[in-house]
Amino acid sequence: MKKKNSKANNTAPKQTDAYIEGAGLVADQPITDTLITNFMPYAMSVIVSRALPEIDGFKPSHRKLLYTMYKMGLLTGQRTKSANIVGQTMRLNPHGDAAIYETMVRLARGNEALLHPYVDSKGNFGKAYSRDMSYAASRYTEAKLDPICAEVFADIDKDTVDFVPNYDNSTTEPVLLPVKFPTVLVNNNIGIAVGMASNICSFNLAEVCETAAALMKNPEHDIISTLPGPDFPGGGYILADEDELRALYESGRGNIKVRSRYNYDKDANCIEITEIPPTTTLEAIIDKIVELVKLGKIKEITDARDESDLSGLKIAIDLKRRTDPDALMNKLFKLTPLQDVFSCNFNVLVGGWPKVMGIKEILDEWTDFRMTGVKRRVKFDLRKQKEKLHLLQGLSKILLDIDKAIKIIRETEEENEVVPNLMIGFGIDEIQAEYVADIRLRNINKAFILKRIEEIDRLKSDIEDMEDILSSDRRVRQIIISELKEIAEKYGKPRKSQLLYGIVEQPDEPEEDVPDYAVNLFFTKEGYFKKITPQSLRMSGEHKLKENDEIVLSYEGTNRTELMFFTDKYQVYKAKASDFDDTKASAMGDYIPAKLEMEQGERIVKAVACEDYSGMLVIFYKNGKCAKVPMTSFETKTRRKKLANAYNDGSPLISMWHITEDREFVLSSAAGKTLIFDTALILPKAARDTQGVQVMRLTKTELAAAMPYTEGMIKDDARCRTKTVPAAGAAVKEDITQLKFE
Repeated sequence: MKKKNSKANNTAPKQTDAYIEGAGLVADQPITDTLITNFMPYAMSVIVSRALPEIDGFKPSHRKLLYTMYKMGLLTGQRTKSANIVGQTMRLNPHGDAAIYETMVRLARGNEALLHPYVDSKGNFGKAYSRDMSYAASRYTEAKLDPICAEVFADIDKDTVDFVPNYDNSTTEPVLLPVKFPTVLVNNNIGIAVGMASNICSFNLAEVCETAAALMKNPEHDIISTLPGPDFPGGGYILADEDELRALYESGRGNIKVRSRYNYDKDANCIEITEIPPTTTLEAIIDKIVELVKLGKIKEITDARDESDLSGLKIAIDLKRRTDPDALMNKLFKLTPLQDVFSCNFNVLVGGWPKVMGIKEILDEWTDFRMTGVKRRVKFDLRKQKEKLHLLQGLSKILLDIDKAIKIIRETEEENEVVPNLMIGFGIDEIQAEYVADIRLRNINKAFILKRIEEIDRLKSDIEDMEDILSSDRRVRQIIISELKEIAEKYGKPRKSQLLYGIVEQPDEPEEDVPDYAVNLFFTKEGYFKKITPQSLRMSGEHKLKENDEIVLSYEGTNRTELMFFTDKYQVYKAKASDFDDTKASAMGDYIPAKLEMEQGERIVKAVACEDYSGMLVIFYKNGKCAKVPMTSFETKTRRKKLANAYNDGSPLISMWHITEDREFVLSSAAGKTLIFDTALILPKAARDTQGVQVMRLTKTELAAAMPYTEGMIKDDARCRTKTVPAAGAAVKEDITQLKFE
């Protein structure tokens, strides 16, 4: 028995150096201690080093990726395989390749997640608006930095930002990027930390730059006047309320309602949705529509499908006959993600601390950050210029006696004695002597030295200017403002999301049982209106008109067509085609001023017919200004018959036109100048009575005529075209007041 026990003892595990006493035992510990020692360090790491953006607009993962691409020479070089970029980024970002590549996908142009992408991509990078459209593997795609990154990394090698060691001390990386514009507001950024989150919507780059510059000039600047609202990459309509926007701008928290944009194809009886809110996907929308159809809540739809292709997003919804597309869309806006809310939470890290800030506070913080970067850049350049001046001043002393310098060098026996001998011979310091000693023999001549020291006066002037900049915050702000202006002109783009003001969502009104059928609508110069069915029109002869009267509007629509009559008293009267009886061409028709009970002496200046409130109303005034107003600005939830302030009364009206998409117009002044411009050059304004923007520059004259331009109207039309407004135009032989738009 003793022998057996002895053997057992010999086989028992021995205690080694790796043995930890008490390992595996469960010990009681207060939960507060666990939170402090374990949870809090983790939470702070996520908040500070992972989920929240800093004042340069980037999270650490974004910054590490972009800086790696910058060091790889991808700002000006050719694209390289994404897998190469991911591999190199691992030197700064100790995460798996999948996480790094997904970060790059979100920053890429092909993904369409950002207003101004930072990565110029080639290949399939998926789409932000699609749940199922996956991106290709990194070995199949290629990428480089987008040109706008030149402004993100500008002067990074001039000590503008601090650098810290990477996670294994093998290299260094920037703490922040020296962005030359407020990237924190230009591109949307979403992050979920521990106990807090950040959700920053994107704004138009040109508007952000203008606002930042305006605040530097005047701290009391009204932000909403230059930054009217967010601008999402996917476009859509923003249902804007000025009070809500001001509250969002002030507090940094608020909600933005975004509505999809759609077109109605009358021939195919199909609604085409081309822009959706940023908070949803096309698959989620289609799934919800299918669910509503199955539940019987939507009965007007026969099919909903994804028709997205290389040209962009498209959701097609086929309708049953006699379906009102606008009424259906209003219902879908309430029941599906076709209208959604973007919840804003402007939570940004400032000095390592999370802070929810309004627009002004964010731009003030960015301005302080940028001013520090500019001063550090100037100090760097100043130091280099002073060093160069110091060397040239030493060189100028050599000019006094070149032969003496050559003699000192030639007669010095030891190489290490050349510099001390030059220092003694010319009274210069060691740095200057080293510079002189390194000059090649062929350059030790009077012409070379004179040419070099010619820079001394310029260097002194530059140094004086730099020292003045460093002593004046005003000059630093002027530099930043000029840089913002250049960036806005170089990279600015028209707004993608249009703002709709004054839209109040109300409960649906009971739909009227109005028969829907094809009709032809006619309106005359004297104010008479006719609604004629196609069959009756084919069997009719000529139109019966008053003497000297003529038809100014001819429209093929339906019995539910919307009609708007604009008057010379800046009002618009609204009606539907169904409000009028069917008639014949041989009849005089309804006299609109009497039918709609217009004011005494009120005259109709324009009639517009449309199936829905799509397109724009382009209005020209005698002072040369043009206003582009979305037709939706005239839409009301209730059946209002008259709207005041239908257009601006600041200058006499020349003409107004309803367009479904941007096109060219030709303008003529009383002085005989002609101008052709594209309406895409001006932004739409939701306010009906907006005064518009100056399109034709007029001096002691006025606008005489304006109409849509068609090829062939003017022979030498290249002289009249402009890419910027306002413009003066050019003299041509044709008189457009005598031309007619076909």
